[in-house]
Amino acid sequence: MRSIGETARDSGLGVSALRFYDRAGVLVPAWVDPVSGYRWYAPGQVEEARVLVRLRRAGMPLADIRLVLAGWSGADADLVRGLLRAHLRRLERGLAEARSEFSTLEALLDHRENPMTTSPRTGTVHLSLPAPALAAALDAVRFAAGRDPELPMLGGVLFDVEGDALHVVATDRYRMAVARLAAVGHGGPREQVVVPAPLVDAMRALLGDDGPARFAVEADRVTLEAGERQASGRRLAHDFPDYRRLVQLPPGRRVVVDVPEFREALDTGPVRTAEQGEPGRSARDVSVLSAVDDGTVIVCGEGDPDRDADGAGHRVGVDRGYLLDALAAADRDRLVLEFGPAATAPLAIRRADDESAFSLLMPVRLDD
Repeated sequence: MRSIGETARDSGLGVSALRFYDRAGVLVPAWVDPVSGYRWYAPGQVEEARVLVRLRRAGMPLADIRLVLAGWSGADADLVRGLLRAHLRRLERGLAEARSEFSTLEALLDHRENPMTTSPRTGTVHLSLPAPALAAALDAVRFAAGRDPELPMLGGVLFDVEGDALHVVATDRYRMAVARLAAVGHGGPREQVVVPAPLVDAMRALLGDDGPARFAVEADRVTLEAGERQASGRRLAHDFPDYRRLVQLPPGRRVVVDVPEFREALDTGPVRTAEQGEPGRSARDVSVLSAVDDGTVIVCGEGDPDRDADGAGHRVGVDRGYLLDALAAADRDRLVLEFGPAATAPLAIRRADDESAFSLLMPVRLDD
């Protein structure tokens, strides 16, 4: 017999996943200790667990997986082959339908953009900004800029100018950061420009003094002047997603955390492993956070009971490295964590003294 930990190690399924599939009746352990509740698996179930991993990667529904494993253990090859072929046909039909829908959407996009009549960008912006405030805003969002070459429109920071305010925004799909500062000198309509990440870094290097910084956009060129120094380059020729829609979240439960203590809890607390998300990253360390009755946040282990005050909506898994980045970028000893009404809602990290500066982390799916 193999323990649940040994089975997890040898099969590639996590311990929490094995518990989930036991409760779902998909892979039930050969024996459960009636006193401790500890699960034990027969040697042949390791192979079944490996089969389960492959079937889930292929997106097979749990109901079909249950039948496949029943046929596998009973050497019913015809049943297994029939289920595999049926699922493959479903995937092929789904892919054909997706291709058709995507083709239609691309045609609609082409019609909207109408590249035959597209003209060069001609927006002009001239702003005066306090250098320390701009430096703080860039520091608050730069960590969230994307690096995926397939999504070049996310490879920079959005400068969104409207009235007497400048919003700077960055996102890589898995996280988003927003900061706001006062601006002087723009009297025209709302203007948006995406500044590539290397140019953002060059601009940030200029902002060491307390004097004003001058930000300008003319056609496709962006310039920042601070004192006698200047950083200039071409804007990204892409439109940024409508971030205002992305930050419209339903109200959640807010908890104030002491950042040094919370960081130590993250560094020393339990983690789970999730599949990679961002291109180029291997498996991620996931911290599971729970907002509990006493107004604190705990970092949960796999065996911890559900201590949520109002259900699973106040329990969320997030990429630990991304969360540590967000805490560092916020640069405060006390921050507000806002848990959404469901475990699938983003986790918001907010400054208690400035509601306009915040970041969002997309949740990581938990097997249990």
